[in-house]
Amino acid sequence: MKHAACQIDKAYTIADIDPKLYGSFIEHLGRAVYSGIYEPTHSRADEQGFRQDVLELVRELSVPIVRYPGGNFVSGYRWTDGIGPVDARPKRLDYAWLSVEPNQIGIDEFVDWCKKANTQVMAAVNLGTGTPQDAGYMMEYCNHPAGTYWSDLRRKNGHKEPHAIKTWCLGNEMDGPWQTGALSAAAYGEKAREAAKIMKWIDPSVELVCCGSSSPLLDSYPEWDRIVLEHTYEQVDYISMHRYYENEGSVENFLTSYIDMDEFIKTVAATADYVKAKTRSKKTMKISFDEWNVWYIQKQVRFPWMEAPPILEDQYSLLDALVFGGMLCTLLNNADRVKMACLAQLVNVIAPIFTEKGGRVLKQAIYYPFQQVSTYGRGKSLKTLTKADCINTPDRGMVPAMQIAASYNEQDDSISVFVLNCEMKEDTEFTLDLRSFGKVEMIEHSILAGPDLFAKNTFENSQAVVPKNEIPVVGTTVFQIVLPKLSWHVFRFIVIK
Repeated sequence: MKHAACQIDKAYTIADIDPKLYGSFIEHLGRAVYSGIYEPTHSRADEQGFRQDVLELVRELSVPIVRYPGGNFVSGYRWTDGIGPVDARPKRLDYAWLSVEPNQIGIDEFVDWCKKANTQVMAAVNLGTGTPQDAGYMMEYCNHPAGTYWSDLRRKNGHKEPHAIKTWCLGNEMDGPWQTGALSAAAYGEKAREAAKIMKWIDPSVELVCCGSSSPLLDSYPEWDRIVLEHTYEQVDYISMHRYYENEGSVENFLTSYIDMDEFIKTVAATADYVKAKTRSKKTMKISFDEWNVWYIQKQVRFPWMEAPPILEDQYSLLDALVFGGMLCTLLNNADRVKMACLAQLVNVIAPIFTEKGGRVLKQAIYYPFQQVSTYGRGKSLKTLTKADCINTPDRGMVPAMQIAASYNEQDDSISVFVLNCEMKEDTEFTLDLRSFGKVEMIEHSILAGPDLFAKNTFENSQAVVPKNEIPVVGTTVFQIVLPKLSWHVFRFIVIK
């Protein structure tokens, strides 16, 4: 049996956890909107056509913010196509995903949906084919109270009160050659700066996210981030990051994707700090990791010029859920810099929630670790001092077989510990030392594991990959637990007064 130990000290905090770390994403892509969140002919549709079965699962995830409407889609999107009488809205070709967009849902309806989902909107403006002035008009429509053309048009369209959207993305992945209207770093930086000025003149309370590197694999990384921030440092509040992972043949490499994710975060943070020093700024740039997930990019198939085509509908396995849990730990362990993140995406498109058109809704394997960390990973992120055996990976060499994150919530004196065990051959005897908290009681131990790494939830077998509750281990300060090989764990404790 392998051995590992982790000590967590109450005094060694990383940062307060911003709830926006558990955001998500709805793009006008595939079936994310149409037959995802919106299907007016469905038996569970509400008066606006939103699927209530989907809303129920979204609320269970405790998602605090949802990015909309893209994504690649936004770089060719005219936001005005999605307002006003629905029967008068135009159909358009969407260049990003080679689809037809019917514009039955727009910003007004999405704001309504977010209220029903108990979440906030993270709106994105078009800085591909769009202009800084267009971004200002959208801001005015959404956030200005009344008395101008755009604000009065919102009122005419049925929303008397401002939408009061407080978080905005200045475009999407403008470094990518696949992007409609892609720009050089300098050109984007200048355009984003001018859009930011207009938007903050209209509503000084908003927070803005500029486009950072959409992948560390691009030749422009991390120079892109430096140049963009040198143009926008004082106008924006976050720089974005995007990163996806897929199993390319090595389970060991895939399991340890969280290491690449951690290195990406630290490089962007270091680049931002260089610009802070160069510009003599007094603020520290926050990071918005507003696209991340497991995504089998190499397997995607397109269906050109269809409405709501079934694209990017990855079906997630137990292995995917393990990898996913490791990435969640990385976000928590970087909570001092990553203040916002968006799981991409939320429904149908590389998503934890999957629907049948006209039918059922399903929790995918990745739904469970996201729900667990979003629910219990609140309060303060704590440093974890871990000693573990290593596994050998083709690309990263010898890597510790444990990825661990922890949080302490002072409101209810609860401790949550999240553990990914990457050991592939043997179970692990795990020692967890919480003595700095005084006496504690384990109240829950949830485990996600199984004999088939490639098991997936389906409508025929929706319980193939679900967490199991173990009997909590008895102890007061130090706990000895056996962790099965290749497993994800959530431990919850309360401090005994």
